[in-house]
Amino acid sequence: MKITPENIVQHELIGLLAKIVESRDPTLLGFEGKIVDETQKTLLLLSENGKTKRVPKAICVFHITLPDGIIVKVDGKLLIGRPQDRVKKIPRKKW
Repeated sequence: MKITPENIVQHELIGLLAKIVESRDPTLLGFEGKIVDETQKTLLLLSENGKTKRVPKAICVFHITLPDGIIVKVDGKLLIGRPQDRVKKIPRKKW
């Protein structure tokens, strides 16, 4: 299944570019990098200059760039959960 803005929460995030656009921790604002690891509550971002930063999902809002270049704003609270469980969730269709 192709990753889209509508189903991004159900997809693997590792390898995508993310930028922190809102955070309760002002030191995280503006940090961007490739998502290289994910845990239940955090994302590990690797910046272009080689710095890594583990950021808590619960306090951040991200701009995540999809493979086709579309940028999606994602509230980190929607990403909380074990990655392997989150990607298995099937969104309910509205009939």
